[in-house]
Amino acid sequence: MTLSRRLEVLVAAVDAGVLPLFYTPDAERALRITAALREGGARVIEFTDRGPGAWAAFTALALEAARHDPESILGAGSIRDAEAADRFIASGARFIVGPSFSADVARLCNRRRIPYIPGCATPTEIVTAEEWGVELVKLFPGDSLGPGFLKAIRGPLPEVQVVVTGGVQATEASVGEWIGAGAACLGFGSALVTRAMTDPTSGADPAALTPAVANLIALVAAARAGGTPRTA
Repeated sequence: MTLSRRLEVLVAAVDAGVLPLFYTPDAERALRITAALREGGARVIEFTDRGPGAWAAFTALALEAARHDPESILGAGSIRDAEAADRFIASGARFIVGPSFSADVARLCNRRRIPYIPGCATPTEIVTAEEWGVELVKLFPGDSLGPGFLKAIRGPLPEVQVVVTGGVQATEASVGEWIGAGAACLGFGSALVTRAMTDPTSGADPAALTPAVANLIALVAAARAGGTPRTA
């Protein structure tokens, strides 16, 4: 059976367990960052709408991916309204992520068969999002809520699927704690794609992201298996 494009995004994100996210106004650097993340095994990547030039950089990134890397799945993050969601979807976004829940964005994404991953911080927000068809909820801000919160809400809401953003460190201990609490996927921003990597004036080489994201994917797999990741 062939997966729908919407389901394909969700399955790919949860399978890897790692969702890298970043913003840079420089399209060329965005391409280098994405290429390095893809080389390390990250198929699903979030580009955040957090500054001037974000839409233009994402458009160039999506066009390049469509030509040379059709297996990549690019989405747009920090989306707060349907107008912005529509603009990024038209430019190639395969999924939409927001800092909070918006019924208008949920409605648009449902019509376009695009996964919507809204930020939620209470059981009420999570249930509301799920009633609007959301299948993967973003627990945000993760650093304020903590793994204990996630573990607690999975008591009354055992089927909730959560991606945690904010507060997840690129360490075996942090990954193990969040996966152990029930996270389906972990979002990594500056803990993975540092500001030096996204700064157009920086000499930092995005190629360093390849082993870094590969290591995180291995840590998630090991945490799920209850063991220690194998190193090359």
